[in-house]
Amino acid sequence: MPGMVAFGRRWGIASDDLVFPGSFEMLIRVLWWIGTLILYTYHKGHFDCHGGGVLHSYLVGLLTILGLIVFSLGAIVYVSAQGTITNPGPRRSLTALVYLRALLYLPELGWACLGAVWVSDDSQGCDPATVGAVIAAVVASWIILLFTALGVVFVFDPMGSPRSGPGSMEPLGVRDMESSEGSQFLSTARSVAVKVWESRLRLLCCCLPHDDSHRAAFSSIAQLVSGFFSDTDLVPSDIAAGLALLHQEQDKKEQSRDPDVILTHSPSSPLGEDLESELEKAAHCMQFAAAAYGWPMYIYSNPLTGPCKLSKDCCKSRASEYEIVGGDHLGCHFSSILHSTGLHYRDFIHVSFHNQIYEIPFFVALDHKREAVLVAVRGTLSLRDVLTDLSAECENLPLEGVIGACYAHKGICQAAGYIYKKLMNDGILNQAFSIAPEYKLVITGHSLGGGTAALLAVMLKNSFPTLKCYSFSPPGGLVSKALADYTKDFVISVVLGKDLVPRLSLPNMEDLKRRILKIVSNCNKPKYRILLQGCWYELFGGEPDDFPTEMDNRREEELSQPLLGEESLIIRHSSSYQSLASDDSPAHTATHLPLFLPGRVLHITEEGPSRRSCFSRVRYRADWSSEMSFRSVLISPRMLTDHMPDVVLRALLSLTTERPFSLCPSMAAHNQHNPI
Repeated sequence: MPGMVAFGRRWGIASDDLVFPGSFEMLIRVLWWIGTLILYTYHKGHFDCHGGGVLHSYLVGLLTILGLIVFSLGAIVYVSAQGTITNPGPRRSLTALVYLRALLYLPELGWACLGAVWVSDDSQGCDPATVGAVIAAVVASWIILLFTALGVVFVFDPMGSPRSGPGSMEPLGVRDMESSEGSQFLSTARSVAVKVWESRLRLLCCCLPHDDSHRAAFSSIAQLVSGFFSDTDLVPSDIAAGLALLHQEQDKKEQSRDPDVILTHSPSSPLGEDLESELEKAAHCMQFAAAAYGWPMYIYSNPLTGPCKLSKDCCKSRASEYEIVGGDHLGCHFSSILHSTGLHYRDFIHVSFHNQIYEIPFFVALDHKREAVLVAVRGTLSLRDVLTDLSAECENLPLEGVIGACYAHKGICQAAGYIYKKLMNDGILNQAFSIAPEYKLVITGHSLGGGTAALLAVMLKNSFPTLKCYSFSPPGGLVSKALADYTKDFVISVVLGKDLVPRLSLPNMEDLKRRILKIVSNCNKPKYRILLQGCWYELFGGEPDDFPTEMDNRREEELSQPLLGEESLIIRHSSSYQSLASDDSPAHTATHLPLFLPGRVLHITEEGPSRRSCFSRVRYRADWSSEMSFRSVLISPRMLTDHMPDVVLRALLSLTTERPFSLCPSMAAHNQHNPI
């Protein structure tokens, strides 16, 4: 639903977003009115204390104001609950009710001032309970006024204007034709939108230095975000409703799928022993990838014993020992790595916790168990890392002998280039191989670290032909198809369940936006019912919704005509917006170049029902998959938990050690050598 237009501008909420906040405020006001009525009845005829006349007037006025407010809120809730997301017709009167409710803030403000004056000047000699009740009423009034002001700021849209969408009866092709004046207006609007988002990012990252690299990142991210949302008129609650509907739709399709259907194996991947061997190597490398997060991950994985173990090592004077460590002043990060990996200090060649945008921590160690020089790259753990993640434009990564376009995620490519220069220019790898020349090079990382590790492996492949890379939960929008095919010989990507991050790419997000627009515009349920049922389904499960659509109520002769509701959510034509009338429209013919997961993909899934009790047995299975299987975002409560490094490590250890269950909340499996 387009944002509500009131007071001469468009706001960040829709006319059907006032059901829940209105109901909550109405409940508070009703209880307040009942309490005030009891207080008035108790003092009726006994307003004989000093200032009793003012108190009588205050209570009568407060009862009247509260009654009017409750009446207006009831009307707002009732009207806001009418219609559907794309059918705001039954809610036409809501703007007038909002104006009425806003006017009632003026007498409420005046009465709050009157109550404050009475409490301060005229309450001597009155019942202390009465004085306390009036004070509570005054404080409540000011609190509600304050939260109302904060709510206005929250839903304020700096780009809001009382713009009206194209006429509903105007052909879509005509609307796509922009005059020079219209093009100039849209260009100006986009420029303003970029500046607004850039200002938001700077405000959010006010603690970071505003040097050239940060300013360039802010500008790049602002252009990306403003461009992604510029062609729709969705408000946040519309997106939430769409995600709730999509989750139930996906679950319904999954339940109807043939249970005997299994993932297809990669044609370049042998089965059997190769899969088992790779799982063992991946489980071993994942311990190093998780250890790269330092003490936060160690404490999270070992909440009972971790703080005690680290407290013995942190803040000790080890200046002579810590010459290889940078950016870890207290030594807590390095101590946690020692505990997590089971290695000794002498096994580490270089450890860096230096962290800036495009510059992420990593360490180089000698893994004697696997006879490898191991490079582990840390994943996202700071605001600077988030900026690196969000710099999602494409950057060329030319390689000799690779047929096809070679490009990759800009921010991650920059991070890999930084580590590459450190390893090669500072002689870190030369030092490692001078100690153990027979060892092989292994690169690993999780999330941002996994993506960086894969691109670092690409950069180092010519110098170290036998290198291997284990990339855990890497971002889906990482490399071009040509690079993805090139890395199949030396990169293995490990993905758990319905992890969101390996499915994140700009074309996938465009596809998700298209699916949200389609399902939201076609659903004939009011938004509050969609959100209530969605919350119930996420918390308690049950049967997915049957997804009634606007087409259920249309006459047979109208079924060949396109729905107009979906077009009302489009401000201007976007090349990413293909057709909402059919699921056959190409999801990835967007303005953004397609990016994929690197290398061979090892997909780990849970066997059994998708919903289980907290202490039930968990069994996993692993299959070779294809990067093409991750071109769609799956909505699930586990889409974030499946990305956590401790959960990935637990699944890998379960597969390799035949431990099929664990206790909730999810904790990494422990062993005597590797406590993560």
